[in-house]
Amino acid sequence: MTQDQWPAGKHYVETANLPAAFFANVDAGGDRDLLVSKVDGEWRGISWRRVADQVRRLASILVERGVEAGDRVLVSAENRPEWAVADLAVMSIGAIVVPAYTTNTEDDHHYIMDHSGASVAITSGGVLATRIALAASRATSLHTLIVMDERFSPPDGMRQQLLHWHSVIDDAPPLADLEGRIAAQQPDDVCCFIYTSGTGGRPKGVMLTHRSIQANITAAIELLREGDVIENQRFLSLLPLSHSYEHTAGMHLPFQILAEVWYCESTDQIANNLVEVSPTLMTAVPRLYEVLHDRIMRGVRAKGGMSEKLFMAAVRLGTKRYQGRRLLPHELVLNMIVDRLVRTKVRSRLGGRLQYFISGGAALNPEIGNFFMALGINILQGYGQTEASPLISANRPKRIKIESVGPPVAGIDVRIADDGELLVRGDLLMKGYWRDDAATAATIRDGWLYTGDIAAIDDEGYISITGRKKDIIVNSGGENIAPGRVEALLTIEPEIEQVMVDGDKRPWLSAVIVPSEELRNIATSPDALYTMVGEAVDRANSRLSQLERVRRFLIADEAFTIDNGQMTATLKVRRHIVRDIYGDRLDELYPQK
Repeated sequence: MTQDQWPAGKHYVETANLPAAFFANVDAGGDRDLLVSKVDGEWRGISWRRVADQVRRLASILVERGVEAGDRVLVSAENRPEWAVADLAVMSIGAIVVPAYTTNTEDDHHYIMDHSGASVAITSGGVLATRIALAASRATSLHTLIVMDERFSPPDGMRQQLLHWHSVIDDAPPLADLEGRIAAQQPDDVCCFIYTSGTGGRPKGVMLTHRSIQANITAAIELLREGDVIENQRFLSLLPLSHSYEHTAGMHLPFQILAEVWYCESTDQIANNLVEVSPTLMTAVPRLYEVLHDRIMRGVRAKGGMSEKLFMAAVRLGTKRYQGRRLLPHELVLNMIVDRLVRTKVRSRLGGRLQYFISGGAALNPEIGNFFMALGINILQGYGQTEASPLISANRPKRIKIESVGPPVAGIDVRIADDGELLVRGDLLMKGYWRDDAATAATIRDGWLYTGDIAAIDDEGYISITGRKKDIIVNSGGENIAPGRVEALLTIEPEIEQVMVDGDKRPWLSAVIVPSEELRNIATSPDALYTMVGEAVDRANSRLSQLERVRRFLIADEAFTIDNGQMTATLKVRRHIVRDIYGDRLDELYPQK
């Protein structure tokens, strides 16, 4: 059945839990593709019925291996159909999914296995499976490892039973009493532990329930309906499914609106996959939009001449129109020309059918957002936290304020505390942190989630995040500066890959900068590199207030590649690490007392 053959109308069904919501749509989905991935160079789909059958068979093996309701099962794999099958199978028997980033070290995996008390781990293959197996060999409660790659050979010393995915799926009988197990689950049952990135210490296991994730999905469906994009959607899944953002919005949401999910091959292939897949919706973090912006602008500058002038006219006129300003008669004519010659081509490079990009996970630079909006590419910037399952707010399709993260989504309350911190309340909140009552009590007080973010709310209810409560720079003059805004404007410059701004109790701001790889390759000397980075800093400073401008900087000796699975710039996430490494050199940028 093709997308245009779908019956119109509401497909979303109210259920008590997430697997029930999935199975409620299986008959309607039938033989239509649900999960699509590239295999041996070709896109291959798995139908709704086939996915449901695989869920039943994997659930059968999990029960056979002793997994009961409330037990934990770790899942760590690249985005692929098996990930979704594993998630549904674990939840269907009342067990708890424990997603883990593929970028985790062996010690990271071991910590999560032991802390969660996982009894089974499911992974893909290769180096990742080896890391998982080595971690499992040290874990006290884990007794079974299921590997998707049949060629995987376990390392010496592994004491867990090894099962291969295809043998499980091909040989196991469907679980006979699955419906009863699903029906027994209550909305407030925990179904997922998502571990935080651990930037402030050991990762914490955020306990999400069927109710909390469903609250997000219900709010997202309401948002999509407002934009008339609820039917016949095709998602391109790029962000790791171990992240709460993609786990909710890129997997369980599509299940409930009868959408297709296509799995991006890799971040390196995103440009090709956009054209091949022609998605209608895509969730991503700001880094993707920064990369696409840089690629587009490099191509425009390389062409130069009339092509560049027409492109910049498209951006200028599109920005003017988006901001609600009236176009003059000659601008109206030019706008129609560039819409055909420029904007249509840009949209085709993104697949030609894209209705909305959805941005979250970090703050989107408003200039990047304005750039795409001016070219006719709608971006709905939102905001959330893992502890909120994660969606808290999002721009409305018919009223986009790209500099904000939108108003609160349906079903939640927000307020600003006396110190400026954003507080959130509603069904979307986590049940707490696993085995950490003190952290839970500090984060949720009187039913309110204390986000740690400083925010403002305008007259229309749109939220703007201005900084982190614990990440505000207070200079020697007593002025408060949000480093995130400064760093965002610096990293928009193509010469700057990553940056960390410093200046607490100092007279001005300084920065540690990682230049782009391209700039490092073309710079003929360290002095030339410093000069080109300095020019980029000057351009960024021109868009900043006097207080926010970076007066001095140093160039990092190497790019930091500690990856928290969110594609965010590492220097901003791991600020304390950079200060430890560059503290003495940063001191040299300030006058001696």
